[in-house]
Amino acid sequence: MTLHIHTPLIESRPLSLAAGRAVWLKLDALQPCGSFKLRGVGHACEVHHSRGARHFVSSSGGNAGLAVAYAGRKLGVPVTVVVPETTTERAKELLQQEDAKVIVHGSSWQEANALAQTLVGPDDAFIHPFDDPLLWAGHASLVDEVAASGYKPDAVVLSVGGGGLLSGVVEGLKRNGWDDVPVLAVETEGAASLHAAVQAGHPVELERLTSVATSLGAKRVADQALACVREHPVHSVLVSDRAALEACERFLADHRVLVEPACGAALALAYEADKLHGYENVLIVVCGGATATLGQIQAWLKQAD
Repeated sequence: MTLHIHTPLIESRPLSLAAGRAVWLKLDALQPCGSFKLRGVGHACEVHHSRGARHFVSSSGGNAGLAVAYAGRKLGVPVTVVVPETTTERAKELLQQEDAKVIVHGSSWQEANALAQTLVGPDDAFIHPFDDPLLWAGHASLVDEVAASGYKPDAVVLSVGGGGLLSGVVEGLKRNGWDDVPVLAVETEGAASLHAAVQAGHPVELERLTSVATSLGAKRVADQALACVREHPVHSVLVSDRAALEACERFLADHRVLVEPACGAALALAYEADKLHGYENVLIVVCGGATATLGQIQAWLKQAD
């Protein structure tokens, strides 16, 4: 038994019509805590629990923290999550719903993370939001499920924040012998740390994040994400905040599932079909996100350029 569930893989008629090609969806928004994060986080928590960890510590303003809190509750292990001051009340409520202790500290994830690191005692395990081989191994299960279904896409579309999902999906493609399947790695223009790293040839820290897609808000992408670009066909793609937000609204109408702008970034490619040129059969990872509300998305749309 794993903490994550096998999620549906469906062909999307609305997105296929919009994109003018076959679009399939891996619906990880339906994980119990609302995002793909549970695959990697659940795996990491199970490994640490088996090694005797008595307490999990994490730093996250959103989905990773929620996944740690869920995993801890299911495993009977107490959880502390340090969140930055920018974290929404909705996110804090969801963390408390999972019985996590929530500490608010700092103006950015980096500051929250620095405090979280100091809280880790000898019997504790620190669960990183995106930069850990245990996470990548867990996220790779997403590709295992797709391969087991007998469906093989021409390309995989996914969103990139810190690079954990990208690292896991590339690991999954490799272990299923799909080295020929390219990945379209999508970021919003105000949170494009992978794009900056690809251009520079090495990881760089963004001066600031200006995107509403806060779940993509890593100023510096994991080194492993850049390694994936070097060893696998990975194409960096940028979309606007407006495109990501509009994709959230359209996807809600098309599939009755509400996702965060971070996930909307990947979905935007189906609604902007020119970006999928050359691929007839596309898999989009619907990574989800539990902390955005429809009202918030609509308010952001009013502010978008």
